[in-house]
Amino acid sequence: MHLHKHTLLSYFALFFLLTQLTPIECFGQKYSNEFLSIGLGARAQSMGGAMVAHIGDAQSGFWNPAGLTGIESDLQVSAMHAEWFGGIGKYDYAGFGMPIKGKPMRLGFSFIRFGVDGIPNTLSLYDSDGSINYNNITEFSAADYAFLLHYAYSFEKIGLSIGVTPKVVYRQIGSFAQSWGFGADIGLQYQYKKKLMVGLMLKDISTTFNAWRFNFDENARNVLGLTGNEIPINSYEITKPQIILGAAFNHRFLLGKKDQTDSLGNAKKRKSIGILTEADLIMTTDGQRNTLVSANPISLDPAFGLELDYNQFLFLRAGINNFQQISSLDDQKSWSFQPGFGVGFKIYAFRIDYALTNLGGSSGVLPSHLVSLSVDISYDYIKQAIKKASQNPQ
Repeated sequence: MHLHKHTLLSYFALFFLLTQLTPIECFGQKYSNEFLSIGLGARAQSMGGAMVAHIGDAQSGFWNPAGLTGIESDLQVSAMHAEWFGGIGKYDYAGFGMPIKGKPMRLGFSFIRFGVDGIPNTLSLYDSDGSINYNNITEFSAADYAFLLHYAYSFEKIGLSIGVTPKVVYRQIGSFAQSWGFGADIGLQYQYKKKLMVGLMLKDISTTFNAWRFNFDENARNVLGLTGNEIPINSYEITKPQIILGAAFNHRFLLGKKDQTDSLGNAKKRKSIGILTEADLIMTTDGQRNTLVSANPISLDPAFGLELDYNQFLFLRAGINNFQQISSLDDQKSWSFQPGFGVGFKIYAFRIDYALTNLGGSSGVLPSHLVSLSVDISYDYIKQAIKKASQNPQ
């Protein structure tokens, strides 16, 4: 099992390096900054990433910044830890969203890290006399970081919200390569009677630029040259815009009889069951991709999500996305997709979500587990708690 994990790690690291270290001039590279297309949040992953129309919490900054206007508490904090490919790739997120008092505005911030750690560096495997020395092997990490600032404004009378996310992307592959990138996203949401919701997300609308700088010493260059590897050069990488359209429907069914009262004659609050569905259409503009509708320069890929809840306490979710055509060894073609399943609990100000999904959409890819947590914070509650504690010292 230990050897199997390191074999997978080697394959993943090789794929990562080949896709990211290819020298480019100033052309749009397909799958650039792709770690920002994986998606964050266990709730979102279990719903197939179909989120742009209905999302309304701190994680909106990533999916659609316009959704930040759905935050009603003084401050909402959210965090997630995910282990992709059976624990090989680590995906971590932390962020918050908050209203500006007295104004229909929201601010937020998100931090994302996606990395593969413990990659063996074998460039110094051989000593000067040509003998193998395993003590020379060191480890490095290949990690991507994103810093996202969010702003949203609500036109409450017409049910329209707009949001913008300027972002900074930093990518590092050990001591060999670093890059900085800058870009921006714009999102819109429209809500009709709190049941029908429509969303639009323009990712990298500014076209995100990444400037790469490579640092190989003379010994590493010699090894790369002798082994037939091309030595990367300082270059620029461009992430082209992506357009996501979404529509969602939300409805609640009340349970029990009307006008019920308890033993004291007080009216009972009726329990309910909610159903939420969303369908998104993702349009990429970086050339022909392996998607459900593959064309050049625009490819189309749908995503579908479903959420059922009982009394807004227990949530059950399912979704599908990432449709791809695959070929078998005998050249037989078939379609695959990425399924997602999850559960969630909302207890007072806390929401805990779990998702099980398969990034590759294939039985040959290890399943991934995601856990995320959101907390609504009330400043008045904190003030009252501090006041109460000061009045009643132990």
